[in-house]
Amino acid sequence: MSYVDGFVIAVPKDKVEDYKAMARLGGEVWMEYGAVSYVECLGDDTPYGEVTSFPRAVQAKEDEIVVFSWITYKDKASRDEIMAKVMADPRLKQDPKDMPFDGKRMIFGGFVPFLER
Repeated sequence: MSYVDGFVIAVPKDKVEDYKAMARLGGEVWMEYGAVSYVECLGDDTPYGEVTSFPRAVQAKEDEIVVFSWITYKDKASRDEIMAKVMADPRLKQDPKDMPFDGKRMIFGGFVPFLER
């Protein structure tokens, strides 16, 4: 069964192009190491909910857009192997203060699919 890493972040609207460049490089690296797919999405219909919502989850501000992304792998063992290589890759080394988003507000996790079509 496949395995999925999911991410939700808030990106300042004036840094979206910087984020896209970072994401393109990330996608190349993940795919090079064996990810099955790599998807990055900009929020288009993410209303601010009364109790919960994507913007609330990442404490998005008025000048930020929500980004939802995921990476799929053949299985969890492949994910662990690929992730170790990605994290060690010098192409992705970046000072956290130079990131185009606040990493402290990023939500991420690994998921085991129970239904795939």
